[in-house]
Amino acid sequence: MSFEGYKTKESVVIVYTGESKGKTSASLGLMVRALGNRWNVAFIQFIKYWGVGEHVFIRDIMPLYKDQLHFHKGGKGFYKAGDLSPEHISEDQHKKAAQETYDEAYLAATCGTYDLVICDEVNNAVNDGLLTVAQLKKLILDRSPKTSLCMTGRDFPKSLLPLVDIATNMSKIKHHFDDKFLANPGIDY
Repeated sequence: MSFEGYKTKESVVIVYTGESKGKTSASLGLMVRALGNRWNVAFIQFIKYWGVGEHVFIRDIMPLYKDQLHFHKGGKGFYKAGDLSPEHISEDQHKKAAQETYDEAYLAATCGTYDLVICDEVNNAVNDGLLTVAQLKKLILDRSPKTSLCMTGRDFPKSLLPLVDIATNMSKIKHHFDDKFLANPGIDY
């Protein structure tokens, strides 16, 4: 195959969405690739405030990457999750946490310091009404021209697809949760 006539972009917008597993895992793989290329990376996590494997991994590698890797864990857990939420958190608390996390992501995406900003589970925050589609659009449009942006979570707004360069829909073929098995540490979180 000839690549004559192809060119590169200074930065791209990437979306990992869909009903199935693998969105956060794909964004972590992207983070690894970017760090391996000596990029500055900000990993901003919406929703997951409880202990998950990626938090331990990022915490453990942060000393190796010093100022090259920034991690922010925001959010108050799943919104409207019923029995999945171990404690009562008000709608206002969820919205406030989502807004604070968005502010962190917006600053990282617009400051020009980071080559890659990953907003893990931001699509969920928008779909749940904790943030607006307009805020997500602003994040995409206002990012630094040299900053690539990755957004994960279910239900990425279709109206924003023209603004992205790469969009992957994770679709489930089979998952043991459907057979009433809970998530497994190390596999699902």
